[in-house]
Amino acid sequence: MLNVIQLLPDSIANQIAAGEVVQRPASVVKELLENSVDAKAKSVQVIIREAGRNLIQIVDDGVGMTETDARMSFERHATSKIRSSDDLFRIRTMGFRGEALASIAAVAQIEMRTRRAEDELGTLIRIEGSDIKAQESISCLPGTNLLIKNLFFNVPARRNFLKSNSVEMRHIIDEFQRVALAHPEVAFSLFHNDQEIYNLHAGKLSRRIIDMFGKSYREQLNYCEEQTPYVTVRGYIGKPESAKKARNEQFFFVNNRYIKHNYLHHAVIGAYEGMLPEGSHPFYVLFVDIDPSHIDINIHPTKTEIKFDDERSVYAIMMAAVRKAVGMYNLTPSLDFESDVNFLSGGRATANRPSVPEAKADVPRPITPSWASGDKPAADKPKNERVPLRTDSLDKAAGGSFDMPKKPSSNNWQALFKGIDESSDVKSTESVGDWLGPAKAVEPAPASEPVESEAVTLGSRANQLQDVSAPVVEDENIVQIQNRYLLATIKSGVLLIDQRRAYERILYDQFHAALTKHNGVSQQLLFPKTVTLAPVDFQLALDLRDDLTHLGFQFDELGQNTFVIRGVPGMTTGENEEELFANLLAQLRADTGRLKLDRAESMARSLARRASQRHITRLSPTERKALVDQLFASSNPSYTPTGESVTTVLSLDKIAGLFR
Repeated sequence: MLNVIQLLPDSIANQIAAGEVVQRPASVVKELLENSVDAKAKSVQVIIREAGRNLIQIVDDGVGMTETDARMSFERHATSKIRSSDDLFRIRTMGFRGEALASIAAVAQIEMRTRRAEDELGTLIRIEGSDIKAQESISCLPGTNLLIKNLFFNVPARRNFLKSNSVEMRHIIDEFQRVALAHPEVAFSLFHNDQEIYNLHAGKLSRRIIDMFGKSYREQLNYCEEQTPYVTVRGYIGKPESAKKARNEQFFFVNNRYIKHNYLHHAVIGAYEGMLPEGSHPFYVLFVDIDPSHIDINIHPTKTEIKFDDERSVYAIMMAAVRKAVGMYNLTPSLDFESDVNFLSGGRATANRPSVPEAKADVPRPITPSWASGDKPAADKPKNERVPLRTDSLDKAAGGSFDMPKKPSSNNWQALFKGIDESSDVKSTESVGDWLGPAKAVEPAPASEPVESEAVTLGSRANQLQDVSAPVVEDENIVQIQNRYLLATIKSGVLLIDQRRAYERILYDQFHAALTKHNGVSQQLLFPKTVTLAPVDFQLALDLRDDLTHLGFQFDELGQNTFVIRGVPGMTTGENEEELFANLLAQLRADTGRLKLDRAESMARSLARRASQRHITRLSPTERKALVDQLFASSNPSYTPTGESVTTVLSLDKIAGLFR
């Protein structure tokens, strides 16, 4: 019987290894940048053409290589980092397995020039598909200059699986950012099709972050550090108010190596508990310094996953470090013992403010029950009295005024309902009290000023005595709960609607129709807004210009990484235009590769979720009815585009069970 097992030729073995190491052009950029850092380079230049398909060039001023080392570097498992198995547990450099150059050479055309500073001549090597075409001595600058041409030229199937240039370029920028953040002491520059994207000077980590992400980060960076004998945590975290909807500016580095670690991410988020808006993600760049013997970095081909021998300790230290930074820099709300908490937030009155009669329009009212102070009910106050601002935090929390009704007598029970909930921003013609909250009693208007007023709906059992068999939801049956939910009676019981999710479903249908039918309505801005983006988002906006125009955005380039916005979708009026545009691009970038959706679907989802956030607000009865009608006219009233429930039914049996 003939033997059937044989050794693979090196060229085929290298191509198999390339399948793990070289997944896309960004993989090449990552490996070569790490080699330059290991070579003690002080300046690294990256030149890209056609998102790495045609050319990836890395130029550094590192130590360079001799002629023998230059030739050996393209052999499989050739490395200068490992001498024995014990060295695997003392690794502090980036590359160490010796597969990068051999794998890249198997699927590309390579030209390398390298020279040590003490040598007179350098070395030139040309390789195509693992075959050495030339090796000679030349005159060149100290350091290494690597050109990777025509990636996957001999593996057409792999080349066909590459995404569009914009997607591949975003992956390259991501890898570039990770290496540049890990090594702020090294100067980096990045060019794509002769256009400068980054030019980062050597300096401190804080300067590197600001140069990379923009000057707006200067105010939100807070230093974080915790030292223990086992591990040291250091870096920068962002303030809660600067958190973004997309999770794409969060970086962990272990011994200066970028990693992905959900367990440590959970520790950071836990330290922010109670301070982040729902669905928001904080910015952080955190470094973990630990003895290499306590970690295993050789568990994944890309070395982005890592294992600790004591993850719980690292978790606790990480959370403690972030919490310490949060408290040290006053990120958490603090009590001001100098202020008088008996005043509303509209005026920020202090204890030293002299007492002023309440009738004055510009003085905040004290939080004193009217039955104790003897003041007249809020409904009887003059019409020219100051109306609290919508932005008053205490008014938001209470849903209206803090005034309480007068203490009622048994002979005058109607007085109990006078002066409740003097709404700060809703007129009496459209006010219905929140469920579980005080309802507003409408005073009769003077004869000279006839005003149409609506009946008062109170949260009591008496109001449930309705004809629940009617299939149509009537205006008076829709109750709003804490500006977030709607309650309507139906034949089988009670219908509960999530207000924000309902708007998300409605807006999604409208945005998707605008993208597919190219009929989006644009609202022109009276004063155009300027927005500066991260380079990766700037490239994404250029690639998606047609789709963004179909949605209703109108924008033009205004310098490097800057757009001037002249119009926004008509369905997003009232939004902060700069934040809307920037957050949409950040969300789209985060969804790239994670969701298998077409472009229209992804854009409609992202924009609908972003725009729906502002609809957590008080609605008039007319608006409530319109919302319910639009929801049940949508393509899928029961679920959002991401599969979250919009409505739920509390049956009569379930309600009855609550009282047993």
